[in-house]
Amino acid sequence: MWAFLILLFVLSACAKGNASPNQATVSALPTIPAEYAGRSNPLGSEAASAGSRLFSTYCAACHGERGSGDGPAASSLDPKPRNLAEFVPQVRDDYLFWRIAEGVPGTAMVGWKGSLSEEQIWQVIAFLRSLK
Repeated sequence: MWAFLILLFVLSACAKGNASPNQATVSALPTIPAEYAGRSNPLGSEAASAGSRLFSTYCAACHGERGSGDGPAASSLDPKPRNLAEFVPQVRDDYLFWRIAEGVPGTAMVGWKGSLSEEQIWQVIAFLRSLK
């Protein structure tokens, strides 16, 4: 009986180690609407500096200066803001553009398409791609 319980414990520990929380989250992402699907950033990495300034102005209060989800407003939010430094490398540009433009239902993430131009959203995405 003890051998069975130990084996069960070991197997469950191994199974939990195979996927990070972000991997599980990424696999459950909703389908990107047709109006956003397939878009890719037309700007080069040089747009990251402008994106950094925009991110500081519009995003850092929740996501933190380096996108870690630890901004000054983060502690009062439920759910907490994503750690973008970990999440962004796992998703495509079209997903990021959609979520920045339209927001994320059920979270404090508002849509920015009324405040930011398409070029500015792409600049923010260029900055997000530079996060490590």
